[in-house]
Amino acid sequence: MSRLIATFITSLMVGLVVGTPVIFLLKKIKVKQNILCYVTQHKAKQGIPTMGGVIFIIAASVGFFIFSQGQRHLAVISYVVFLTYGLIGFLDDGIKVLLKRNLGLKAYQKVISQAVVAALVTYYCYTSDLIGNEIYLIVFDRSISLSWWYIPLCFTLFIATTNAVNLTDGLDGLAGSVCLVYLLFVGAAVYYFYQQKNDLGSTFVAQEYYNLLVLCLACIGGIVAFLVFNTSKATVFMGDTGSLALGGICCVLPVMIKNPFLIAVVGIMFVVSVISVIIQVASFKLRKKRVFLMAPLHHHLEMKGLSESKIVSAYGMITAFCGAIALFFITV
Repeated sequence: MSRLIATFITSLMVGLVVGTPVIFLLKKIKVKQNILCYVTQHKAKQGIPTMGGVIFIIAASVGFFIFSQGQRHLAVISYVVFLTYGLIGFLDDGIKVLLKRNLGLKAYQKVISQAVVAALVTYYCYTSDLIGNEIYLIVFDRSISLSWWYIPLCFTLFIATTNAVNLTDGLDGLAGSVCLVYLLFVGAAVYYFYQQKNDLGSTFVAQEYYNLLVLCLACIGGIVAFLVFNTSKATVFMGDTGSLALGGICCVLPVMIKNPFLIAVVGIMFVVSVISVIIQVASFKLRKKRVFLMAPLHHHLEMKGLSESKIVSAYGMITAFCGAIALFFITV
């Protein structure tokens, strides 16, 4: 337990220390957010530095590599996913800055790059003796084998989750806060399964799970530090650098412990963001009418008059509620 606490504190302190110089550097090289012309309520945010996700990526990296030890294949692969998706976002943000436009990588370029990472990690999981094609069904308290169906499921989860977190990043502190609560409950689930493996004498697997927990705590510490600079009113945005990295870690941790349904349950607000966009686009294509004032849902709520802080609080509380339900079914 002391190693987990040390991981969190180290990542938190590293994030707080590097935060100010990173923001200063981003301002210096003019890495600024361009606000879309139709998002009138965010005009005041024009020019705020973006790509701030590097703050928690650096913080999490330091914490993870200092305190992870022993058998850590699952944790290292998970970290690589976290970092690789962050690099994709970094490239996307870099293009936005260089070309002075709000759109970075073209849609097909972003999808292909995300798909390559998703395919590689899916192949690893499917062929790994530690994971294989089994998934745990929370409600029924049993594992089932999906055979080759595991491949499209796992692949789709990575594409969907990374983009869902990206869509949720639209208000000061929103994506960071929801991911923070999400990872707290996923971390609790990882700890529960670690204890199970340890009690059953599966020392090798238990050690793997413990290092996944170290990575989770490292990310949590980094996110807490980032939120110091990102909550209303934000002095830096995470950009796609941060949102894609968070999407990667939010997906890979449940997958590594054979609990992919945690993503949909604990990450319910990510699901809501995606569904609201799908409904909006489908309605406009078919009926030429919009269901929401603006999609994703958090922008609709904002245009209805809710403050950013209230929306962030509501999203966080709903995530915590669903996380508690998931943990209840896992532990009973």
